[in-house]
Amino acid sequence: MAGASLLVLLDDIAAVLDDVALLTKVAAQKTAGVLGDDLALNSQQVAGVRAEREIPVVWAVAKGSFKNKLILVPAALLASALLPWLITPLLMLGGAYLCLEGFEKIAHPWLHSDVEDRHNHAELSAAAASSELDLMAFEADKIKGAIRTDFVLSAEIIVIALGTVTDAAFVTQATVVAGVAVMMTVGVYGFVACIVKLDDLGFYLCRNPATTPRLKFQHLLGRACLLGAPMLMKFLTVVGTAAMFMVGGGILTHGISVLHHAIEAAASVVATWSFGGLLEFLVPLLLNTLAGVVAGLICWALVTGVSKLRAKIR
Repeated sequence: MAGASLLVLLDDIAAVLDDVALLTKVAAQKTAGVLGDDLALNSQQVAGVRAEREIPVVWAVAKGSFKNKLILVPAALLASALLPWLITPLLMLGGAYLCLEGFEKIAHPWLHSDVEDRHNHAELSAAAASSELDLMAFEADKIKGAIRTDFVLSAEIIVIALGTVTDAAFVTQATVVAGVAVMMTVGVYGFVACIVKLDDLGFYLCRNPATTPRLKFQHLLGRACLLGAPMLMKFLTVVGTAAMFMVGGGILTHGISVLHHAIEAAASVVATWSFGGLLEFLVPLLLNTLAGVVAGLICWALVTGVSKLRAKIR
């Protein structure tokens, strides 16, 4: 009897682990849009920080991110256990926020003047040339701002991950959400640390004259790092913004049954055309992205209107 019970327990554990592996993969895929933006945002947080302080700043923000998730993961699991109906509204709210943030990114040239951008650049340059005490205060402000940003993005990641396992057992939910939280944190800040040190790696590889074939190859790699670092940042920003619309729009359309069924119908229609298999895959992505852009515009208009109204009242 004890042996049979042990076998049943092992079978249950294996089943749970199989479910966890599958659901963690799905949750990680669905949070990829937030992850792309998270990488771009956190890489930019070290702008103006001295080279030797970049990794300590990234590490400080990473520790803050783990603390954020120690708060958010239990809170999300508690909400799922006590108020399961709250998950869908939270997902919709997170999707709307993603669309709003994405719209603000693409509308930045029209929403912010060149004078503001030059002022921000001047502040960063002044901070880099300041005294040690001012630099420490500057770093502290950077870290606090990055942790606040991480809190919002972490909340989105956790709610999206939880939304993929709402029908699973509590143990599976806890394992998937905690696993995604840890993987995303390690992945984001590990990658951020690599990105911010790419230019230093490039300078290091180019430190000696290219007098031998090996040193010439080192110089080639160094120049690639120096040229590739800003291009990589720009690529992450563009892809992250597009993914925010796609993921945020997908969350919203999935929560609005009329739109969800309309997109499914459109995908079914194009599936009968030439190259229908590819179009059946692309059409939902494009329609979800378009829905995300429209939702971002609506949210931005509402937020802007409310802000102006509050300013007038004050």
